[in-house]
Amino acid sequence: MSKLPLLPPDDLPPMEVTKQDGMLQMELEQSIGRYFYYGCDHITQVLLSNCQWYMTKNSSALMLIIDCPDIVSYWHIVSKIPQLGNRLERLTKDAKIRVYPPFGKGMPFEIGVNEISAYRDWL
Repeated sequence: MSKLPLLPPDDLPPMEVTKQDGMLQMELEQSIGRYFYYGCDHITQVLLSNCQWYMTKNSSALMLIIDCPDIVSYWHIVSKIPQLGNRLERLTKDAKIRVYPPFGKGMPFEIGVNEISAYRDWL
């Protein structure tokens, strides 16, 4: 089987990532984040506003990263995982959620959107 690309050269990704590529990537992540945030219910928006959070997109998946300032916020966010996953699933089924507890209070919790149904049954 040939390893030649199936796409014309103009449709292939660039050999080098430029500063403009990085800026476009950042704008895309911010736009996705705004779309996600404004699609959430008011309580989820308040919970997210109390944390540091952002969206990141790499070659494999879209990821929602949430850094919680205290253990109460962490548990509230973790209890909202099914709702967060439902909102992310509207964007892509390959999304993941990673929630960081306060420093020194444990390991980050990470789950794929496609794993949330099993998590929901566990709750």
